[in-house]
Amino acid sequence: MSAPNRSTLWGRTIADELAKSGIEDVCIAPGSRSTPLTVAFAAHDSITVHSHLDERSAAFYALGRAKRTGEPTPLVCTSGTAAANFHPAVVEASQSRVPMLVLTADRPAELRDSGANQTIDQTTLYGDAVRWYRELPEPAPEGRRLRSLRTTVCRALSETTGVPAGPVHLNAPFAKPLEPIETEDFPADFADRFPIAAAGRDGPFVSVTQGRPTLSETDRRRLAGAVENAERGLIVAGPSDRLAGEPIHELGRKTDFPILADPLSGVRFDSDEATVAGGYDSWLAAADWPDPDLVLRFGASPTSKPLRNYLRDADARQFLVDPAGEWREATFTATDLVAADGNELARALAADLDSSTSDEWRARFEGAEDQYWTLIDEETNRLFEGAVLERVFSDAPDPATVFVSNSMPIRDADRFARPRGTDLTVLGNRGASGIDGITSSALGAGSATDDPLVLVTGDLAYYHDTNGLLAVARLGIDATVVLINNDGGGIFHMLPIEGFDPPFTGQFKTPHGLDFEATADLYGFEFVRTDSLSGFEDAYAASLTASRTQVIEVRTDSEASHRIREEIHERVRERLG
Repeated sequence: MSAPNRSTLWGRTIADELAKSGIEDVCIAPGSRSTPLTVAFAAHDSITVHSHLDERSAAFYALGRAKRTGEPTPLVCTSGTAAANFHPAVVEASQSRVPMLVLTADRPAELRDSGANQTIDQTTLYGDAVRWYRELPEPAPEGRRLRSLRTTVCRALSETTGVPAGPVHLNAPFAKPLEPIETEDFPADFADRFPIAAAGRDGPFVSVTQGRPTLSETDRRRLAGAVENAERGLIVAGPSDRLAGEPIHELGRKTDFPILADPLSGVRFDSDEATVAGGYDSWLAAADWPDPDLVLRFGASPTSKPLRNYLRDADARQFLVDPAGEWREATFTATDLVAADGNELARALAADLDSSTSDEWRARFEGAEDQYWTLIDEETNRLFEGAVLERVFSDAPDPATVFVSNSMPIRDADRFARPRGTDLTVLGNRGASGIDGITSSALGAGSATDDPLVLVTGDLAYYHDTNGLLAVARLGIDATVVLINNDGGGIFHMLPIEGFDPPFTGQFKTPHGLDFEATADLYGFEFVRTDSLSGFEDAYAASLTASRTQVIEVRTDSEASHRIREEIHERVRERLG
């Protein structure tokens, strides 16, 4: 590899090593100090650049791509506050275990702590939110230093998909010239003197093999014995981008354990198994349920508060399965922590086990599910927010990627999205559960697949990430955006503060009165507004077959929607109590 100067050599080497390691896409926000990286990626034949004007949107877009693919889409930005704007997405990637590689350009070391323009302390900028951090060596035409650079890039990329997966930060200081301008101090025979460092290897400079934790045969058989002795067993599948439906379903078939599947678990929507339950958020709290005697828990803590409370109060042995051996159960009632890959453990247990669950126990869950969804069919023919989510999932195409915002949309998805056998990839940012970057995350996920993309978001989350809408036209992404506009923070109606007004309306619900139709003209997509359920159904069906992005705004009343949720729950209580 030749280069006119040392900064250009560094940029080209980083791009070359990432491409040889399988990276095909990067997200870049414009800036001066990152010029060596930007020019190198833009010129590389094997890499597609996703260009974003806003760093925060860029980072969440990369997050969404990684959630959909399981592989990182590296991020590039200039120095200063540009790097700080990556931070919210880095936190979400850390909490939700999403691969992310952050490349921040920086001033050279001699300019730090000097008052130099656009210079901040970027060392360990993201604190313990990253799995691994390295300050890259400053560019120099030295063989060992360049080999160190290639090795570090390979190691960093591997760390993003380690156990647990998450963000990795490489800080890259560059001195001028930043552009590919020839300098006298760069030796013309560099590539001849250091051939391996300059050209790299055929493939990654360092190949890293990541292992996955598995139990010893003795430990696995001990766990299998406990499962076989259970008469009232339960499988809980919490949010996870990497949990596969097939091994969990097979484990459910072998044990006859009911499966309570979070909408973000990857387990709820890919099987017609009768034992997969999705209505538990209502019926668990509507009747006096007996305790299980054993629970197998996969993924993160469930979205459903009634389910979390049920597990908190259960007098049962609870096995918390986590590949990193980390504790992800905030009620502190699980009895056993199992450090193992959930998919592999489920497959191994299914191969070891014979059925042991009582027919009465299983039938009770199946009966509750049947009665619940029969009631939902009766109650979701009127406009409220839960009915919109019910239609989104029941009418979503097969296959499709559905991205659901935090606050009320994910809670309504949990309660009203019926399990069914279809290829739905359902994603959400439940690591830190913020409403920032939702649109960008969804568009990033959509860019990584040819499947139709549906985003369900609230008005505050939509407002919070309007900059992310630029990716629709700039990067050519088609999506159906379901915008539930209840003019403020409807989720606060679920809290006791609702009874204190003031300050409830002005400081919590915070009505804004914004007309979002103007965003269609600004960002170049179609906008449809409706205040009826039939109107939404028609607009949704039309959008799913259209070739451009549409935003379907559904006007709702948050308080009325909350009262209907309470009314439906009371009906469930009457039937099952």
